[in-house]
Amino acid sequence: MCLRCSLVKAPEFAAWRHVGSRDGFEVVFVGERHFAGHVAGVEEGEPYAVRYEIWLDERWHTRRAQVWGRSRGGDYTVELEADGTGRWEVDGVARPELDGVFDVDLEASSLTNAFPVRRLALGLGEASDAPAAYVRSLDGGVERLEQRYECIGERRYDYRAPAFDTRCELVYDEFGLVLDYPDIAIRL
Repeated sequence: MCLRCSLVKAPEFAAWRHVGSRDGFEVVFVGERHFAGHVAGVEEGEPYAVRYEIWLDERWHTRRAQVWGRSRGGDYTVELEADGTGRWEVDGVARPELDGVFDVDLEASSLTNAFPVRRLALGLGEASDAPAAYVRSLDGGVERLEQRYECIGERRYDYRAPAFDTRCELVYDEFGLVLDYPDIAIRL
């Protein structure tokens, strides 16, 4: 495995400074497969504040996420529920376009890139698609985001998100939390 973290105890919290394409800060408090965090940032002149709680099952599949946000467009609340087999509801409504997705990815958060890496446990040179239920920062809109992770070294992954024309190398700690997300965030 590129990430040997199954026996590593999670830190009580993690924090990132968002740099590059956005300015801001994120703090998350870590439980056993429960994450509660806050993000405040400005991206392309647009401010936002996001609070979230995410619950995972023992396989590291997202089972529930609650997201509360505020931007100049107003306040929003989004609740995502997953059945663990790849079916989702958003605010109580089935979303078949998310079928086959096991992860939530919050646009505002660096934390959520930990979930597919932990879940997939890729070996060196292995790659996998990891589509996510993607929650937008400014309005709480939810859409499917195609992503791909390839293990390229000890705790290093080639990450791709074609919708954003993104390809970069993500570096993780021993628990599987992002340390360096180029042009997005640096772990403190």
